[in-house]
Amino acid sequence: MTETDTHPRVIRLEGGSNFRDLGGYRAVDGRRVRHGLIYRSAHLGGLTEADRSRLAGLGVRTIVDLRGLNEAAETPHAIDGLAAEILPAAIEPGVGLRIRAALDEGRATPEVIAGFMTEHYRDYPGRAVPAFRTLFAALSSGARRPLVFHCTAGKDRTGFAAALLLTALGVPWPTVVEDYLHTNAVWTGHVGRHMELDPPTRAALIEARADYLEAAFAALRENHGEVEAFFDRALGIDADARHRLQSELLEG
Repeated sequence: MTETDTHPRVIRLEGGSNFRDLGGYRAVDGRRVRHGLIYRSAHLGGLTEADRSRLAGLGVRTIVDLRGLNEAAETPHAIDGLAAEILPAAIEPGVGLRIRAALDEGRATPEVIAGFMTEHYRDYPGRAVPAFRTLFAALSSGARRPLVFHCTAGKDRTGFAAALLLTALGVPWPTVVEDYLHTNAVWTGHVGRHMELDPPTRAALIEARADYLEAAFAALRENHGEVEAFFDRALGIDADARHRLQSELLEG
């Protein structure tokens, strides 16, 4: 229930996983992301009463849900009593059907699964733009913060979204990747899942991998040029809007 000494950004929840404060990262200009404003997480469908009290103590106002419609319906938010608005920003996990078919047909290998995941990430800067526009509009509103955004694991859709935000704030790429990969240390939702798979194939499915994130940003640059152009044209966050976001979310 408390932040750990070794990973002060991680907030331990009894019925949740991968819940992290994005504050504390240093941008290239020397300022740091403010604590207590933006959180990333896995789904919030298993929260306990103690967890809800913790989120209330954080002052969470908005929860942006990046899960697909069926995912959200199957595992609704356990936030009764919290004065937080749920903002849907659905990104349907189309890759899941391909993975399930490969598993059922015995075609799942590390290479096949990694290929599916790489294609899935490369799809984010195109297919998922409406969801990310919704997210960034919320992130840019002071009235919406403190804000939590999440998907099911807080790994893929949430990982790419966090990478976009940290990049918009001027956090250097090695730190962006470090935040992305930290899911491997704190996400527990994979425990007991897909144990029928050999370890390398299972790892390709459940791990956050730098190659996956880099594939998404490579596709972004192929289609839009610089990342700034993606923010401007695809997400509606131009230079002035990014500067405002930086002034509100960075300190020091």
